[in-house]
Amino acid sequence: MSEQQPAGGTFLIGGVRPVGRLGFGAMHLPTEPAAARDTAIAVARRAVELGVTLIDTAHLYGWGANEELLAEALYPYPPELLIATKVGVAPPGELCGRPEFLREQVDAGLRRLRTDRLELLQLHRVDPQVPLEDQVGALRELRDAGKIAHIGLSEVTAGQLAEARTVVEIASVQNRYNLEYREYEPVLRACTEAGIAFLPWRPVLPAVDAGGPVARIAAETGATAAQVALAWLLGRSPVMVPIPGTASLSHLAENVDAAGLRLSEAQRKLLDDE
Repeated sequence: MSEQQPAGGTFLIGGVRPVGRLGFGAMHLPTEPAAARDTAIAVARRAVELGVTLIDTAHLYGWGANEELLAEALYPYPPELLIATKVGVAPPGELCGRPEFLREQVDAGLRRLRTDRLELLQLHRVDPQVPLEDQVGALRELRDAGKIAHIGLSEVTAGQLAEARTVVEIASVQNRYNLEYREYEPVLRACTEAGIAFLPWRPVLPAVDAGGPVARIAAETGATAAQVALAWLLGRSPVMVPIPGTASLSHLAENVDAAGLRLSEAQRKLLDDE
C-alpha cells in the first residue's frame, strides 16, 4: 500500500486508467552486481511507497533484465501501479518493427513481468523499413487478444502520431522533451488536444547544472534545479507525465517532491522564454 496519494494529481491513461502525473523511469536501475541490484530493488519499492503509480521500462534496458528486476522488486503488483514497457529494438540495438518480432517481444515481456496483460505497451521506435500501419496494427491485434491494455509510441513526429491513430487508439507518446530540448512541441500540442499522455524522457538532465533562470528560480523557491525543471514540465500541459529516473534513494525523494512545487506566472514565463 502506498504511503501517500500520487503527488501532482492524476492523469487517465487511455481515458480510463489513473496514474500519478509524476512517474518513474527505471532505465538507470542497475541489475548487477548484487549490491547495486539490491539498491535498485529498494529504489523501485520506495518509488511505489512514495506514491509513484507509473513506472517505465523496456525490453532494450538490459535486454529484459530491467523488466525482470521490476518483477522481482514489485510483484505481486499493487492494483494502482501501471508498468509501461516498450518493444521494437533487437540486439545489438537495431530497430525491428516486423509484426512477428513485436509479437515475440510482447510474449517475452509478459513472462518477464509475470503478468498476463501489459497495461501500457509502447513501440520503442518506428522501424522505417516496415510500414507504420503494420507495426501498430500488430499491437492492435495483441490488444484485441487481451495481451495489451493500452498502446503507446516513442520518438514519433506529429505526422506519425496522426497516421498511427488511423489504425488504433494511441494512449501515450514518449518523446524526448525538457527545458532545453523542445523539438517535439508540435507532438505535445497534438497530445494535449487529443488527451494523449505525453511522457517526456530525459526530463531533468540538461537543467540539473543549468545557471540563469533555472538557478535563480531554484534559489527563490528553495528547490533544486531538477525540481524546477520537473515543475515546469508538469505545468506545461495537463497531459504531461514526466518519468525522471534515478538509482539513488535521495534523488528519488527529491524528484517526487517536485510534484508539490508551484511556480509563479512570472517564473513560468521566464522558463517558457528560456
